Amino acid sequence: MATETSAPETSVPEAAAPGTYVQPTIDVPALTALLDGRYADVRQLVRTNLVDYASILEEAETLSQAEFRERVKEVVVEMAATGQTGMGFPEQYGGGGDIGASLAAFETLAFGDLSVLVKVGVQFGLFGGAILQLGTQRHHDAYLADLVTGSVMGCFAMTETGHGSNVQALGTVATYDAASQEFVITTTRDDASKDYIGNAAQHAELAVVFAQLEVAGESHGVHAFVVPIRVDGEPAPGVRIADDGLKMGLNGVDNGKLWFDGVRVPRTALLNRFADVTPEGVYESAIDNPNRRFFTMLGTLVQGRVCVGGAGINAAKVALTIAVRYALRRRQFEATSDDEEELLLDYGQHQRRLFPLLARTYALHFAQEVVAAQCHDVFSGAVSDEKVRRELESRAAGTKALGTWHATRAIQESREACGGAGYLAVNRFAALKADTDVFTTFEGDNTVLLQLVAKGLLTDYSSEFEDLDQFGMVRFVASLAVDTVIERTSVHKLLERVRDLMPGGDDWDQEAGLLDPAYQLAMLRYREEHMLAGVARRLKRGIDQDMNPGTVFSQVQDHVIAAARAHVERLVLEAFVEKTAALPDGDLKVALNLLCDLHALCTIEADRAWFMEHGRLTVQRSKSISREINELCRKIRPLAREYVDGFGVPEAMLRSPELI
Repeated sequence: MATETSAPETSVPEAAAPGTYVQPTIDVPALTALLDGRYADVRQLVRTNLVDYASILEEAETLSQAEFRERVKEVVVEMAATGQTGMGFPEQYGGGGDIGASLAAFETLAFGDLSVLVKVGVQFGLFGGAILQLGTQRHHDAYLADLVTGSVMGCFAMTETGHGSNVQALGTVATYDAASQEFVITTTRDDASKDYIGNAAQHAELAVVFAQLEVAGESHGVHAFVVPIRVDGEPAPGVRIADDGLKMGLNGVDNGKLWFDGVRVPRTALLNRFADVTPEGVYESAIDNPNRRFFTMLGTLVQGRVCVGGAGINAAKVALTIAVRYALRRRQFEATSDDEEELLLDYGQHQRRLFPLLARTYALHFAQEVVAAQCHDVFSGAVSDEKVRRELESRAAGTKALGTWHATRAIQESREACGGAGYLAVNRFAALKADTDVFTTFEGDNTVLLQLVAKGLLTDYSSEFEDLDQFGMVRFVASLAVDTVIERTSVHKLLERVRDLMPGGDDWDQEAGLLDPAYQLAMLRYREEHMLAGVARRLKRGIDQDMNPGTVFSQVQDHVIAAARAHVERLVLEAFVEKTAALPDGDLKVALNLLCDLHALCTIEADRAWFMEHGRLTVQRSKSISREINELCRKIRPLAREYVDGFGVPEAMLRSPELI
């Protein structure tokens, strides 16, 4: 086992003496190939296309909003002709028939202009994905071939002005008229207008509209309908459209509002994979429970969250590449006896600013790789187990939350690390900051997504999982016997497992080497399970005291979010550890282990107060972690350029002539 002061055994080439650190070298093409993984060819195709349209980065700054919107649409349609945007659709409709390829293509598109990325996401991911996943053969035949080429543009009309995350409470209503065999779509109140809808303000001809379905006076919950919103370029009868106007970013995407005043669509407009209405007006569904039916429907749209998480992580790669390369060029102050000023990246604090973010980017990349693979398996039909599908929904939600929060932080820190030069629009940070900011709240507000993660943990993905809203979750957990709640999340059992793993009794954490991945993972597992057990106890105590479930949930919500975040951070570290462990011995493995150790120790350091409060970290141990982080940064410094070059961001996408 490695000690606190020695390098991990995996970091020592066979020819070196035990405990001796030998600086590795990195084969950048090999690193890029590792990161690109199974879909390296797809990612390279997207990189090539991005370079072909590099001028759009400048056009985003020089064109008017109307001109830029048209330019973005033009680029999206031209990219569709290359096949890169339709890879997830069935081959018979012009697609590539490969979900995993579509995810890889979308993630890589985030190296370029993000208005293009989001318009691709709206057209092919949200609008096209809804028709593919919620519709049946009749809808596929009617729409898929045209939408894959971009000859028919559409939008995804779910969010309302008054209801974002709470989709079950939408105010748009679709009433079935049996006499005409039509649905009548109506915006029932002021806050029920569809809002922030990409493609709605200018380009969409069709919308997938989510509305409360009413048949014969009975409500059956939210369902989706294909609704024409434009005819010959003008709003369709009964449809009112307004432009959302300028936004913080993504102004190449035409976000807008939609109102429906008795708009009639045929009975076949209902996307009927999970439910249908007969011509006579009889509602039919193979899923009896309305909550389960609703969550099953939304679960088919999880690909959007997977895509957004990956896009955020890749945007962070762009920012860090620019910042690290700038720090290898820019000099400031005379730090040594030499007359020449010191490179920014030779300063310990600059390393502390950028290298933990670099390491976390790698960690999240490998965690995203796991989610994308699971998504491919589930939606390609390779895996059909319902529990696996629910676990995917949870993992996608958590990875999207951490990935997009990380993008916001990494882009901001990278901008600051480039000083005044980073404030110039030509150096990309202005667009990166503005365009990614919304990633934390679209495809699910991150805080709400972590509540979804916590629900899965607390119910252990039980058969009741899909029937529960957050208050139902409180009642469900509280209904279990105390022993059952604690058994599922038993800190005592965790400690027994850890003691078996690392001999040393109650001082296991003091005996383990800081650079031992078993120690690092044990710390995160302990935190996760301790927090989860605490949430379960608090929920049960509140219900036992006859408190309202909503009040109970509100009072423990901070604990719920913390437990969910701890769970996802453990999954992220596990993905990194498993990836490095699977590599053959050599310099690449050594180099990635440096980043993995840095990520693990920075995660512990960031929450050192919690670990100290709960007796898992002494003051001396905490100081040792900080010293080890600084030492890891010094070892990473000679490899910094290779680490960011390994991301494979095209030079044309970096732009930044004043920085790199």
